[in-house]
Amino acid sequence: MPSKDSEHGRIPAALPPTTWYCSLAAANLKRHGLDPVSRYWLQLEGSLTRALQLRCQQGFHVEVAREGFYRPTREEALTLGIPMGQVAWIREVRLCGDDTPWVLARTIIPRSTLRGADRRLKNLGRTPLGAYLFSSQRWSRGPLQTGLCHRRDQEQPPVARRSLFHSGERRLLVGEYFLPDLLARPDSNRT
Repeated sequence: MPSKDSEHGRIPAALPPTTWYCSLAAANLKRHGLDPVSRYWLQLEGSLTRALQLRCQQGFHVEVAREGFYRPTREEALTLGIPMGQVAWIREVRLCGDDTPWVLARTIIPRSTLRGADRRLKNLGRTPLGAYLFSSQRWSRGPLQTGLCHRRDQEQPPVARRSLFHSGERRLLVGEYFLPDLLARPDSNRT
């Protein structure tokens, strides 16, 4: 059963409302066939940051759009299993390759996760989150969900993916929204 993000102004204008599916196959049925490039990025295993870095000719960087304690959407709170209205650390960034935004990323980190060594998740700055998560043996990724975005214009991402990361009882939710500039690259789905 798909789930839908709240459309009550909590999602920044750059992130369109998104319907989430438990698998690429379920989303593919709904969209009547996703293109091969979208399919590649949606099911890519491992670090998205690393995969993007490998496609850069001039360089990769992270631009922080917003971070701080905010309320997640209703749907995000349900996915994380936290009470409605409880604030969480929300980090929104643009992953840029060759000075072009390729991915919008939104991470929701419950307060209960921000203890001990994981307090540093609030201070990543321009360091990619993937560099932290994939360098630690403690964090593991749950199944990928596929998102079909309800775009308001052609500059917004058409597709997204997200997953829960776990470290014992600690969790965080990472959503990655693929922008048209990445999906239109001729080398975008090379292995």
